[in-house]
Amino acid sequence: MISKTDKKQAYILADQFINHLRVERGLSDNTIQSYGRDLIRFLQFIEQKKISPLRAKRDHIAEYISSLSPLLSARSIARNLSALKMFFRFLISEGKIKDSPARLLETIKLPGRLPEILSCEEVDLLLSQPDISDSLGMRDKAMLELLYATGLRVSELIGLNLININLEAGYVRTIGKGSKERMIPMGQKAIDAVKAYISDGRAGLLKGRNPSRLFLNAKGKAISRQGFWKIIKRYGVMAGIKKKITPHRLRHSFASHLLEGGADLRSVQVMLGHADISTTQIYTHVSRERLKNIHERYHPRP
Repeated sequence: MISKTDKKQAYILADQFINHLRVERGLSDNTIQSYGRDLIRFLQFIEQKKISPLRAKRDHIAEYISSLSPLLSARSIARNLSALKMFFRFLISEGKIKDSPARLLETIKLPGRLPEILSCEEVDLLLSQPDISDSLGMRDKAMLELLYATGLRVSELIGLNLININLEAGYVRTIGKGSKERMIPMGQKAIDAVKAYISDGRAGLLKGRNPSRLFLNAKGKAISRQGFWKIIKRYGVMAGIKKKITPHRLRHSFASHLLEGGADLRSVQVMLGHADISTTQIYTHVSRERLKNIHERYHPRP
């Protein structure tokens, strides 16, 4: 039976691991939250087995991963295994254990999945939906134009401060994954939409406050990730687009449309903030697949 002391120690180690991810590894808040949930799920599992994580064996890890199959997608299971491998490496570095019980477990192979994108026509339709006659509409127009113009992650978009925008130079500065800074050109349509929002729309949302964040909600506070998800989903419905509309799909569309237009892969990698160019290469597959579909649709002898 696991003692109260062992149980308490397990959750102290979990807290220390999360702090390690934040401070020393510099992972994004979303990744840290996901790894934290995965780790808590595992600790609850081995607690039921009356085992301390410091005494966990390979078979315990394998049994846990198997138990997730009916509950989670392959991608989520792979993330769970990744979190555990990282957790046990952390315990080794802290001198708590000598060897990782997850070390010999194979990483789950995920099926290659091409990101789904919007056509240029669908993007134009989506971006034309906000009513720019009021402050909220100007904000929404600026957010959508900026998201498609730069390929920002939604967390990067809502985290922008006024000082991150240089309208004269036409650049936005953001801090991405791993606390890496990058500068991304905005394009004239995004510049015009952001300029209109800042000069005419944002003042109507301040509510007597003086926040540093660029994009505000109706209460004058920084707009949340969930808030923007609801906004973009609503505009997708208004536009009559049948595809599921998410901020990340607009990011995928940004990258794919750039490559289709002739941009080089390295430049797209820099703008997206990908550490490894292999992550960006998936968009070349999207472009090839799109060309194949066009060929099959229009060639007289497909």
